[in-house]
Amino acid sequence: MKKVAFYTLGCKLNYSESSSIARMFEDKGYYKVEFNDKPDIFIINTCSVTENADKKCRKIVREAQKINADGYVAIIGCYAQLKPAEIAEIPGVDAVLGAAEKFRLVELLDTFEKEPVNQTAKILASPIEDAVEYHTSYSLNDRTRTFLKVQDGCDYPCAYCTIPLARGKSRSDTIANIVKAANDIAARDVKEIVLTGVNIGDFGIQNGEKKETFLDLIKALDEVEGIARFRISSIEPNLLTDEVIEFVAQSKRFVPHFHIPLQSGSNKVLSLMRRRYRRELYVERVAKIKSLMPDCCIGVDVIVGHPGETHELFLESYQFLNELDISYLHVFTYSERENTLALTIKPVVPKSERAERSKMLHILSEKKKRHFYESQIGKTGTVLFEDEIQNGQMLGFTENYIRVAVKYDPLLINETKEIQYVNVNESGLMEVMESENYEPAH
Repeated sequence: MKKVAFYTLGCKLNYSESSSIARMFEDKGYYKVEFNDKPDIFIINTCSVTENADKKCRKIVREAQKINADGYVAIIGCYAQLKPAEIAEIPGVDAVLGAAEKFRLVELLDTFEKEPVNQTAKILASPIEDAVEYHTSYSLNDRTRTFLKVQDGCDYPCAYCTIPLARGKSRSDTIANIVKAANDIAARDVKEIVLTGVNIGDFGIQNGEKKETFLDLIKALDEVEGIARFRISSIEPNLLTDEVIEFVAQSKRFVPHFHIPLQSGSNKVLSLMRRRYRRELYVERVAKIKSLMPDCCIGVDVIVGHPGETHELFLESYQFLNELDISYLHVFTYSERENTLALTIKPVVPKSERAERSKMLHILSEKKKRHFYESQIGKTGTVLFEDEIQNGQMLGFTENYIRVAVKYDPLLINETKEIQYVNVNESGLMEVMESENYEPAH
């Protein structure tokens, strides 16, 4: 049997797709191995959200060649769709597959025989307009949690983003198919499913028509037996409706955790970014969530250094975030992407200034996270423990996304346990005790 290994860069969506493609290989008799186990075939699933992601792809190709110089190297993912000819020139690459081709990889490449030396890599990348099919995907056996893809593509032309060019128009699976996938996952003893996609709040578009809604989807998934909890990975503030928030607040399985992209706390910068809301709407969404779920964890995506973000506008954004009742930030430093509107916007923020702003927001994020964690001390939660060990301790997340560390116990892996929050340690992890030892907090 030929051995195949995967290396995935980027988002949860990429992980779900890599896992599904790996199962296609296994169904055809291939043996999935680790990347350093001298595989016959290397599949590198790329991201192109930032400049660094492009560089990482090149580095992984070099590492693959060191591991097995005779190994077949195929590149898929967003970078492959955006720059197939550029990737084909990377020494060691044998094939590049675009968004419409990656799920037919086993069929299209067949024997995975390397081309003669100096032969140009195969390019199998159709125009992004051809990426119209939807492929059900979910990760398995990679982590305690499973990432279940429910939507792909995006119709939002944000000024800084290449994702619509890399993944095509918004399209979704049917609720029936997703529920079936969730039931299949439950049968494998998975406790948590994370719903993922490019723009999951836009769920329901099938064959170019809006046929179902995200609210319909989560209501259906809430009835799936065998899954302890569902988590919504990221949802645009203009698509996070009151009805969705209200449903999560009273649901059986959806956890009190939202990740809501903001990108900037300045309305002027939001306008330059071509975002579909203003910060006042974001304030309303946070207030609505906290009114129904006071202990809810709220994560925020922010971009620093976008063209047109002056020092004053950055400080306006910083102050907005500082005053907002949120739990942590995912900070992205703006990087130039070809074929985006942002390249035409002035003034351009120097890279040194972008780095300084990023540093400021990372410090703010740590303060927000610690404040949120400390607000939970004395309260109870339920941890799902993962197969991850650090310094003799095992780690896990509670329903409201607090990371917990306890003494290693192999029996706890992939198990849920009720605990009481005791203290935040120097590493920023929550120390806990079994809740039976305490009176529950009210």
